Amino acid sequence: MKTVVKLFLLLFCSTIWASEQRIVALAPSINEILFALGKGDSIVGNTTYATFPKASQTITKVGGYFSVSLEKIVSLKPTLVLMQKNNLSLKPKLEKLGIKTELIKISSLDDIKNGIEKIALLTNADIEAKAIVKDIEQAMQKTKGVLKDKKILIVFGRQFDLKKEVFVSGNSIYFADIIRESGNQNAFEENTTKQPMLSYEGIIATNPDIIYILAHSVEGEQKETQRLIQPWLNLPITASKAKTIYVTTKKYAGMPSHRVIHYIKDFREILEDAKSKLTLIQD
Repeated sequence: MKTVVKLFLLLFCSTIWASEQRIVALAPSINEILFALGKGDSIVGNTTYATFPKASQTITKVGGYFSVSLEKIVSLKPTLVLMQKNNLSLKPKLEKLGIKTELIKISSLDDIKNGIEKIALLTNADIEAKAIVKDIEQAMQKTKGVLKDKKILIVFGRQFDLKKEVFVSGNSIYFADIIRESGNQNAFEENTTKQPMLSYEGIIATNPDIIYILAHSVEGEQKETQRLIQPWLNLPITASKAKTIYVTTKKYAGMPSHRVIHYIKDFREILEDAKSKLTLIQD
């Protein structure tokens, strides 16, 4: 009987503790994860670029990516501040003031899943986290075997002139993890922690089978999408020959949060479409 009472008190106190949390989220992805875990009401501060879900827009802003205000954070009287490494310099200052802070890593696919679980542990939302992580893993499992051993190049931004260098995904980020787990390879092979860029000659040298352009600033106009694809069609590469060049304008495509599941599902659709096109040029 005593054990039952203790468990009840523990659960009761945990619920009260979680409901009284005042959280500042110093990254849009962290903000999104908190909402997905059902903890949106506990967020008292977030950053300028935290716009999803819509309720995020009315929460007090404490700054931008590299311009967070310590004074604004403190004025919100938070019990917990969640940050990425770009705001790591704030951690000792906040802790000196008695404010609990936690660093959330979200670079790799495992980081995203672990980050969701860590935030859940800090906010008493384990059940919600397990469901989210399970959905991500199941979506990833469905990409396996759709297409194998193809070189895939992930390109960032709106680039109409390929004579200029383009930003691409390196191998230390979740885009490359998704490619690898699907049974394919990142066309950019070099291992670097810096943001990779490819020249015109470099693109040709990688000779990708598939190109996926993440152009978040485009609002989805068909004409604009075609303009983005056109320069790539003129290159002497497999993706041009097979016409396996794709564009997404979805903002979630570049967001390392629970919404990575949507990117994974879109990625699978691309693999399915590219499979038939690449088979045709091989026959």
